[in-house]
Amino acid sequence: MSRLKGKTIITTGASRGIGREIAIRCAMDGANVVVAAKTVKPHPKLPGTIYSVADEIISAGGKALPIQVDVRDENSVEKMIEMTVSDFGGIDGLINNAGAIRLTPAENTPIEIFDLMHQINTRAVLLCSQLAMPYLEKSDTAHILNLSPPINLSPKWFRNYTPYTITKYGMSMLTLGLAEEFRSKNIAVNSLWPKTSIATAAVEFEAGGKELFNVSRKPAIMADAAYSILTSGTEFTGNHCIDEDILREKGMTDFDHYAVVPGTTDFFMDLYIDQ
Repeated sequence: MSRLKGKTIITTGASRGIGREIAIRCAMDGANVVVAAKTVKPHPKLPGTIYSVADEIISAGGKALPIQVDVRDENSVEKMIEMTVSDFGGIDGLINNAGAIRLTPAENTPIEIFDLMHQINTRAVLLCSQLAMPYLEKSDTAHILNLSPPINLSPKWFRNYTPYTITKYGMSMLTLGLAEEFRSKNIAVNSLWPKTSIATAAVEFEAGGKELFNVSRKPAIMADAAYSILTSGTEFTGNHCIDEDILREKGMTDFDHYAVVPGTTDFFMDLYIDQ
């Protein structure tokens, strides 16, 4: 059963990585997918543009609307919402996937970098959710999904990168707050985070290098977990979900196909996940 067929899903940061994978997974179910990201021309180091992902969405069986958007800019987000509604008639899901990462301690984090992470990781989630809300409340399957971690207050998660942690926990706190605020509007709000390292550009350039891919999983596990959440009823709300856990709850037992290196059992655990 194609449970997202004809539904309209906005995915920010969808030109590569986890966002791209979620967009394509939704398209496989026949969804209308808005590919919202900054990249319109090929990057010298990073694959993917909003147009290349749009082509992949169409090939997967969905409809695509590529939109260049800067989630820090209110006018840009307003235009994204307007174009989405104009093309597809409404909004059923918002995936707040766009993110900025710099794993440096407070002493060595330039304030402009903290501002960037705050603007993308926290402020943009509030902005996009506010502007999408009037259309989401008209849907009977409305979901907001934030790519943010469970709130783990162990000091070790603050010691080496307090600025980044604060901005990602801000995103997770928005999940809790918006879930309660939007409950009466029948809009579900949840967070999703990987249990293990995921083979993405963020890992390659900010969190350990490409050699970490050997003990990482493919972004597909996050896409399958996101699909599971998006197709749950709107009463499933206010949760900080972990990809493997949510899939196990749905009955999955074999995860080997997600490993970058088949047969890997000793994965590198992601940030904010205790061993």
